Amino acid sequence: MNKLTKTLSAVAVISVLGLSSQAEANDWKDKSKDAWIDGKAETVLLMNTNLNSFDINTDVEKGVVILTGKVDSEVERDLAEELIESLDGVNSVENELTVMNKDKSSFGNTMMDAKVATVLETKYLLESEVSATDIDIEAENGVVKLSGMVSSDAEHDLAIAIAKNTDDVKRVIDELEVTEE
Repeated sequence: MNKLTKTLSAVAVISVLGLSSQAEANDWKDKSKDAWIDGKAETVLLMNTNLNSFDINTDVEKGVVILTGKVDSEVERDLAEELIESLDGVNSVENELTVMNKDKSSFGNTMMDAKVATVLETKYLLESEVSATDIDIEAENGVVKLSGMVSSDAEHDLAIAIAKNTDDVKRVIDELEVTEE
């Protein structure tokens, strides 16, 4: 083998090894990101008092969260999906949750109101420009009443916009007070 052939062979081998190690590094990063998202999803479900997180399983593959298990109502099924969709890094949610008690319609309105309030509170907690602990949320039949204190007009406007853009909110009653400090 002449010197040029040996050099080209060495370059080819190094290139192939480089691509292989880069693919392994990307695979490791993807798996780490998925594990991080899975941990956040499990925590959000665990912290929610309207869901039994022990009956809900989460799996994450390339940013897609797959929900499996069982819930008591369609509202709980939708709530779990909305909570997970709101997390950073989640590309989409495949909701394969099984609804166990489909005949709870009178219970449904109460659960829908609880879902709306919980989703709003979670959105406020995830939004750094809104002080979620100072905003009280009441939901009844799709009407959300916001009360409490916010520190600026911008925070007020953002809190109202988030509420108006939340699924199942028909109207927002604004009782927020701005206390510019």
